[in-house]
Amino acid sequence: MEDHVTPRRVVILGGGFAGLFAVRALRSAPVAVTLVDRCAHHLFQPLLYQCASGILSEGQIAQPLRAVLRRHEQVRCLEATATDVDVTRRVVLVERPDGRTLDLPYDDLIVGIGVRQSYFGHDEFAVHAPGMKTLEDALNVRSKLYRAFEMAEAAEDERERAQWLTFALVGAGPTGVELAGQIREIAGHTLNREFSTVDPSRARVLLFDASDAVLAAFGPVLSRRAARTLDDLGVEVHLGSIVTHVDDRGLTVRHKDGGTEQVEARTVLWTAGVEAPPLATALARATGAEQDRAGRIRVEPDLTIAGHPEIRVVGDLMSLNKLPGLAEVAMQSGAYAGRRIRHAVEGRTGKARPFRYLDLGSAAYISRGKAVVKMGRFHASGLIGWLIWLFIHIVFLTGFRSRIGALLSWAVVFATGSRRERAFIATDPQPDPQPAPPPATSPGPPNDPAVARHESSRPA
Repeated sequence: MEDHVTPRRVVILGGGFAGLFAVRALRSAPVAVTLVDRCAHHLFQPLLYQCASGILSEGQIAQPLRAVLRRHEQVRCLEATATDVDVTRRVVLVERPDGRTLDLPYDDLIVGIGVRQSYFGHDEFAVHAPGMKTLEDALNVRSKLYRAFEMAEAAEDERERAQWLTFALVGAGPTGVELAGQIREIAGHTLNREFSTVDPSRARVLLFDASDAVLAAFGPVLSRRAARTLDDLGVEVHLGSIVTHVDDRGLTVRHKDGGTEQVEARTVLWTAGVEAPPLATALARATGAEQDRAGRIRVEPDLTIAGHPEIRVVGDLMSLNKLPGLAEVAMQSGAYAGRRIRHAVEGRTGKARPFRYLDLGSAAYISRGKAVVKMGRFHASGLIGWLIWLFIHIVFLTGFRSRIGALLSWAVVFATGSRRERAFIATDPQPDPQPAPPPATSPGPPNDPAVARHESSRPA
């Protein structure tokens, strides 16, 4: 056919776990692969909070895509952002960093661009409550965390000092729980005896969530254990609490009884909820695909879009059987999509088996030597859970040097509490305008609880 060339053209959008595993599955196939990502690196997103808290460096969780794929001669890496898909011409429209646009023709398209932070219709919260989905986000959070202690040291007013020493986190999923634990460890161990005016151990860490349990997806047993560990660390957990307003002085919370509370905190971090990026809407419009409440694309059992067998959606962006946003889901779906294309190129005519996810479990790190792990009916917590968590993340990290570096960093933190990666770029503090009044109406929790708790690319 005239519209097909040899080798077959495969365009993969996204250099995360799904994209990389798709590339690896295509390694021996006679295809020409173009991997498109808006960043030039592969990011180990589940450990972003450790970069933000100063345990790991950027280089330990982010590897250049070209270095990772240097042995894949048929792969072309392109730093660009996909903006639209022309399914009639089979072309992906991408925008380069300099603003110029390119048309990338494809015979097969794999879309694995992941999801982004959701503020449930209140994007204005992002100015004062950053999320943590990118490397830039992690460095921004690191700056806010360590700068808060510096500002508390310089504060002359006791109320202002208390505001700087109050950290509010929205969302009690794995990222929120992990980050809350890290802030308490920074305050109680890393920064002890480093300040002359303030006592960092007096810092308050508040964790808010609209649900009735922390780490609800891990089940009631591990949820209770995680809650006890957080309580032992000094984290103040507020469940059944909906954040209705955020500004530079703190946030407004509506509790289950209908009452509202103003919380003064100069550092607010958002770890609740995800949504699909704009390309998902463009793809749905072009193909007629359905989207779920978070904007993810509903796919067929073989991960294709109905009526478009040449397009596969994988990883966090796909909506199939309520699969969670775990790294293992992204890896397995990416590898499956790559294999299906390879089999088609090789001329295999057998009926394609539907995608089946092998659940290898979930893990969340809470504090030094304490983590929770769920693998089917097997549950672990405390030191055993932490050792399993350690093994899982070492296996998933990309690159030998990253694994060795992470192990050494974890060993130092575990033994001494010291963190080397604490450098940040200070910015001038914002002026202190009168905080805007809370909105007259308060948004309720999302109707679909799975959307609120969906975690992007968490390790299994």
